[in-house]
Amino acid sequence: MDLPSWTDPKLGTMKRAGLWLVTVVGEGSVFTKEDVKEAFPGVSQADRRVRDLRDHGWQIDTNREDASLGPHEQRFVKQGQPVWEPGKATRPSTSITQTRRREVLARDGHFCRSCGIAPGQVYEGTYESAQIDIARRVVRQQDGSEVTELVSECNRCRVGGRGTVTDLGSMLTRAAALSGLERKMLSSWMKQDKRDFSEAEAFWADYRALPEESRAKIREVLKPTAE
Repeated sequence: MDLPSWTDPKLGTMKRAGLWLVTVVGEGSVFTKEDVKEAFPGVSQADRRVRDLRDHGWQIDTNREDASLGPHEQRFVKQGQPVWEPGKATRPSTSITQTRRREVLARDGHFCRSCGIAPGQVYEGTYESAQIDIARRVVRQQDGSEVTELVSECNRCRVGGRGTVTDLGSMLTRAAALSGLERKMLSSWMKQDKRDFSEAEAFWADYRALPEESRAKIREVLKPTAE
């Protein structure tokens, strides 16, 4: 089926924006707000209509999801619902209100719940500072149903966790099987909402991130000496 023209003024701006992304930009390509303004001259809030496509399953990344993008760049990753077709543009909005965003950030302590970094803090070994935003996390319940819950995450962890499903039922089963000492230790960490890692544990995390050639050198240094 031939696609309608994205320049057709009879279509709404969001439908035209979707057609523009598909036929002009192309999946995987980068565009800017200036590109949107040039494509839709005189159309107010055209950039917002592009963002609205996310509520219909379109994946359009900013530098919050893709650290390689500049602050004014976006990447058209994947097409969602063909909103230009009858009935395809009526999906209720799933956008997060600013009030709800503030509530989740405050509840989560204004830091990334995955790696613990705070907003503005620089990632170790880089000059890149963290941005904290709200991620949608799919959580599988004990009855097998899935619900989407909100959590605060940094731009790096949001990219790494995209598409994952947390199995709450499995975690509850594992929690019930813990020994008394393990439960006490975990309860202490949860009460403080943090865990202090030993030097060996911190070293292990850094070691696991090394390429094999470097890991081999570390293993050689730590090899037990003959008595």
